[in-house]
Amino acid sequence: MTEAGLHDGGSVELEIHGTGPTVLLPVDPRPAEGPRADELRKWGMDPALGRSLIEGLSDTFRVVAFDYEGHVMETPKPDTLTPGNVAADLLAVADAAGADRFAYYGYSWLALSGLQLAIRTDRLSALALGGFPPIGGPYAEMLSVTMAAHGMSGSTPSAQRPADDHDWSTVEVSMSEAQTRQFVTLYQELQSFDDRAAQARLSSPRLCLVGSADEIAYDERWGGVTVSIGSAVTNRRAELEASGWDVRILDGLDHVQAMQPANVLPVLSPWLASHLTP
Repeated sequence: MTEAGLHDGGSVELEIHGTGPTVLLPVDPRPAEGPRADELRKWGMDPALGRSLIEGLSDTFRVVAFDYEGHVMETPKPDTLTPGNVAADLLAVADAAGADRFAYYGYSWLALSGLQLAIRTDRLSALALGGFPPIGGPYAEMLSVTMAAHGMSGSTPSAQRPADDHDWSTVEVSMSEAQTRQFVTLYQELQSFDDRAAQARLSSPRLCLVGSADEIAYDERWGGVTVSIGSAVTNRRAELEASGWDVRILDGLDHVQAMQPANVLPVLSPWLASHLTP
């Protein structure tokens, strides 16, 4: 098993599948099983999300899959999960995979991590972001949410789904203090980030993929903010396209639905093929 050394001295395992242009895919390649799989299905999640994405891409590309989110949850980095260190970790994965040039696809906070990577390297052959706007990102709102999660961390014994599938305010926090604090660190560092100005530093082909209904309203317990993804992209579509982005808006899909392989692959696979294959 290939491993990549990370900024804090830890390492993350890589799975490499297929041949062709390299695509870095920060997903868990191992399908969930048992009660965990049942819980994911209740959320509307594919228990084999990572594996499904790998299988959908590896017939054309060399897919380097690595569970970066799982790693930071298992080995929290409360003081060092900064944008620069995350980008360095992603480059370390590419190095360990022997990829001088590579494409990247990430979703949600792993999408914003891809944007941070893109402004720090010239090695990207293509950049695909899902579930996060490249311009007008909700950095302040996410700091409020993560600070609220940090304040509640360790207070409940297990995660619970919303009583109403659309009311995220009812979700209970089951993460540890260190697990939540690392995301506070990340979003605090991003408060001064100017994503509009950063566009001039991007050169590779780039895709933005979001659901039109990707809007999460949190009550006061969570900071009283609305994290707008779908409308942020819809309202700035012309600006994004003028800045070089290909924009795909999945009609009627929310944050969870728009990350499922059945909705992602019909867009992502042909887009990557159009930019990475002869």
